[in-house]
Amino acid sequence: MSEAFEGGCLCGAVRYKSGAAPALAGHCQCIDCRKNSGTGHGSHMGVLKDAVTLTGDVTSFDKPADSGNVVTRCFCPTCGSSVYTYNSGMPDLIFLRASSLDDVDVFKPQFVVYTDSGAAWDTVDPTLPTFPGMPPNM
Repeated sequence: MSEAFEGGCLCGAVRYKSGAAPALAGHCQCIDCRKNSGTGHGSHMGVLKDAVTLTGDVTSFDKPADSGNVVTRCFCPTCGSSVYTYNSGMPDLIFLRASSLDDVDVFKPQFVVYTDSGAAWDTVDPTLPTFPGMPPNM
């Protein structure tokens, strides 16, 4: 399979193309990701920013993470779909929402973070490595 993939928002006004495979992919069960996704967790793929081409205007929302880094969530102002995120602690990466992929099978989760915040009703693959918060090497 090619490393290239594409995705975008529900209405198609915001699109992205990546020429590189994700550097990391996982589920996050923190409160912010739960509220942002409207479900029990957010699923994200970290891709080198330089490998991604973005088109369309987004609205963004900044919020400090518990690490002190600022997380910028970008979403379509027309349909409201969350499309991507930036984290000031990882400036070389863009975090694309797995839910925004044209081909959802591109997403291959490697871990689950913030399991201590997870909702009991939100079960994810039990074979994935889990972390109660954010691992120190991320």
